[in-house]
Amino acid sequence: MKRMMIAAAFAAGASWLASSASAGEPKWKQHTINGKSEFEAAGVLDVDGDGKLDVVSGDTWYQAPDWKPHPVRPVDRVGTYYNDFATLPIDADGDGDIDVVTASYFGKDVAWLENPGKGGGKWAHHPIDTPGTSEAAAAVDLSGDGVPDILPNSTNVVVWYEVAKKADGKGVEFKKHDFGTAAAGHGVGSGDVNGDGRVDLLTPKGWFEAPADASRETWAWHPDWELGTTGIQITAKDVDGDGLSDLVYGMGHDFGLYWAKQSKGVDGKSVWTKAPIDETVASVHTQLWADVDGDGKADELISGKRVYAHEIEPGATDGSLVAWYKFDPKSSKWNKHVVFQGQPAKNAPEKGADRLALRDFPAGTAGTGLQVTAIDIDRDGDVDLVCPGKSGLYLFENLGSGK
Repeated sequence: MKRMMIAAAFAAGASWLASSASAGEPKWKQHTINGKSEFEAAGVLDVDGDGKLDVVSGDTWYQAPDWKPHPVRPVDRVGTYYNDFATLPIDADGDGDIDVVTASYFGKDVAWLENPGKGGGKWAHHPIDTPGTSEAAAAVDLSGDGVPDILPNSTNVVVWYEVAKKADGKGVEFKKHDFGTAAAGHGVGSGDVNGDGRVDLLTPKGWFEAPADASRETWAWHPDWELGTTGIQITAKDVDGDGLSDLVYGMGHDFGLYWAKQSKGVDGKSVWTKAPIDETVASVHTQLWADVDGDGKADELISGKRVYAHEIEPGATDGSLVAWYKFDPKSSKWNKHVVFQGQPAKNAPEKGADRLALRDFPAGTAGTGLQVTAIDIDRDGDVDLVCPGKSGLYLFENLGSGK
């Protein structure tokens, strides 16, 4: 058995944000799409087919370029959470417009919402499955057919849904793959752990090895690590360029963003050595990789703080953060680049039940929520960021390094 070793933005109200590190990196301009939105997931897609990228978040879609709001559907609120924890674009019914897949924690379901098209109206809710409490979901090609599948973090079970064309060619079906409850936990992820060219499925307790035929053959289980309460996703990626995939993950309800370097022991088995990326950030619930600096490589890690993941937990009232990180192979350390650094909730009530992000944090506070999207939303050739959360829905426009 392998082992883990512990080593050591409605454009009004736009503001300028300088990056924190070296000259030549991108500068960012913050736009408020909806400063009162409390939904923690958002997807970017062309809703109305006009060629412009819109934003869908919770009960509303926002029409580019001025982010005019349009209704999607009613969404229940439970405490300080809205029961909508993912927004993944997909043309589910094959009619040519883009729908979305969503997941819910309190509803315990995964479903797709039907885009009504240019005529507008409410988006019909189509159940896919009820796997259990799903805190976020990701679109990942686990089947190996080039089409992203649906990987929810159903905290009570490990499950994914293969996106496959229907036999009649009209839309897709979602084929369930259930890996049981033993490996389930807070966090899920993907990546090629063993370098065989296939995308494996990661959990906080180990990984499932993708077989040659991922949709039909058995996935071997490897209980190689215990990461604790992680965020979503956990990533397997060769960070340091030595030919071995490493792990990158954050702590969902504590401080810390980490990586674990993979090396080989004398017995040929993998050894995982944990090291910090950023131990000052709390409530890390999401990460993704993108080409932020425009060098043609998607090797920048985007992450940050989820505002009030829980109202009472380590770092809950700290200032929020949206940042990107890049590994320096010469120093074996990560360089941190701040997109947004928020102010703390200085007068937050002592009781968690009395806390509310929109009241406790300054207006304009941005965080990562449960789903950050990195996409060239204005189609000017660089990657922008859409960041939802309990403290508002914001767009960070990448101005490049020379603007």
